[in-house]
Amino acid sequence: MADDAQHLTQVKRIVLVLSGKGGVGKSTVSCQMALSLALAGHRVGILDVDICGPSVPKILGVEGAEVQQTAQGWVPVPVPLEGDRKGHLSTISIGFMVGPDDAIVWRGPRKNAMIKQFFTDVLWGVLDYLIIDTPPGTSDEHVATVANLMPFNPSGAVMVTTPQDVSVDDVKKELDFCNKAGLRVLGIVENMSGFVCPHCEECTYIFSKGGGEKLAQSQNITFLGRVPIDPQLAECEDEGKSFTSAYVGSQSAVALQSVIQGVVGSIVTAETAQ
Repeated sequence: MADDAQHLTQVKRIVLVLSGKGGVGKSTVSCQMALSLALAGHRVGILDVDICGPSVPKILGVEGAEVQQTAQGWVPVPVPLEGDRKGHLSTISIGFMVGPDDAIVWRGPRKNAMIKQFFTDVLWGVLDYLIIDTPPGTSDEHVATVANLMPFNPSGAVMVTTPQDVSVDDVKKELDFCNKAGLRVLGIVENMSGFVCPHCEECTYIFSKGGGEKLAQSQNITFLGRVPIDPQLAECEDEGKSFTSAYVGSQSAVALQSVIQGVVGSIVTAETAQ
């Protein structure tokens, strides 16, 4: 265990991105947070534990890269960064190990074994932040991830929801999972909260708004903010670019940057309280 554990001992802060619902933007929040922190000068890693639907390689623009294997373990794939204040960003995902159209048809034990290998065999090195992008739900991947992480005192989890009740209700289950697992919740993000017109920048709340904020208030959890839908965000992710850098000043970029700052603030507050 000591040899396995040393791969994470140089990671200062570990943040999970969770939601009970699929398709709410966990990977978007994970990747944009990782890119923003790295471009601010931090050393960042992002681990994709979504075994059946890995999207991190595509969003970060490193789809098709190969994971280098050494005698000591796997070397995460480096992500090229643009900007003057470069930090470091690297990632690992099952997406690097299978074809782009290959389905992963695995039962729980094999998923759990792969996730354990991500934690024991990856040579992350010194990191300021390790962001973990998770699949929806509270099942095998989540139990295996938290079980492997708890010895390293993770900073906590960021919850992502959309405004609708159908999403909020599933996030309540994820909050219960965190409570049972002893995992701190850093805050709730209300994603897809409105649509920003690319021509006039008016925001229309096509999916209603306020569901995530109400949930945060009812559970006495930090509300990290709302992020509206923006076609330019989708374009950036298709091209592997940082949205907050490419569209500085846009409503969605400002909102996303505020969410990221809120996450960092929640981590600092939790560390201070310890």
